[in-house]
Amino acid sequence: MKEYFKENAEHVLSVQNEIGEAPLWIPEENRLYWTDTENSCIFNLNPSTSEVNKYELSMPVTSLVRRRGGGWVIITKKGLAFWDQMNNQCEFICDPVSDNDSLAFNDGTVDSAGRLLAGTMNFNEVTSPEGCLFSLNEKLELTRLDSNLCTANGMSFSPDGKILYVSEQWNSKILCYDYDSSMGTLSNRRIFAEVDPKNGYPDGIIIDNEGYLWNGRWGAFQIVRYSPDGKIDRKYNIPVETSTCVGFGGKDLSDLYISTAWYGKSDIERQKEPYAGDLFRIKTDVKGRLEPRFAG
Repeated sequence: MKEYFKENAEHVLSVQNEIGEAPLWIPEENRLYWTDTENSCIFNLNPSTSEVNKYELSMPVTSLVRRRGGGWVIITKKGLAFWDQMNNQCEFICDPVSDNDSLAFNDGTVDSAGRLLAGTMNFNEVTSPEGCLFSLNEKLELTRLDSNLCTANGMSFSPDGKILYVSEQWNSKILCYDYDSSMGTLSNRRIFAEVDPKNGYPDGIIIDNEGYLWNGRWGAFQIVRYSPDGKIDRKYNIPVETSTCVGFGGKDLSDLYISTAWYGKSDIERQKEPYAGDLFRIKTDVKGRLEPRFAG
């Protein structure tokens, strides 16, 4: 196992997100997008010019994906919605857990056929196994794929689209499933990796073009890379306790962007960790992949 230390994590932007999430690279814009889940905001950054834009939304956005025809689908604590970036308007799609105030969507990804997969969690009791996985197709039809998940968090597909990885964050596990992209169905749920809580909790994930899994860690000052057989390949230390999510960007998709959080910290703790909530980057020797786009 190789170990890379915190000097390899470059501080990119002071943004102080309470919980930064979901970094997503849009190559035609040369921009990275991400969210602040606790403040209903979407940000974007052009790394070449350092230009930053901030959008304050009317819905509590947690994650976002691009649509094939342009525009966005956002995953929010109040359901799934379209986002019109030009006018900064949200258009509600659906919320299958609206009858339970404790449950809400948290994160999502898109399969090779253009379906949106999104997971829910209990925000009041984060260790409760009430989370579910849902699929939204291009006709905006919603299907429940799995249940009994403790915080269905970071999600990403293997390069061939046949394996779905999901962070079951507060259960200290990364799960994987066999995935049939022609039918949009899951099978063979199993544990990909278990994480000792002393090494943090598994948060956002992304798969690189070699099929290795990169995992942000809540409460561990680390980013971890796993080989496809579930063994730790590398650890990168970063100078903030909570790295929430990771995503590849840059011209050749070799820059790993890292969103972070200061959620739950007192004023004194924040003074001791002044970069918590900022955006970081690691220049890697591997490449990521462009994320698929929603077909609807």
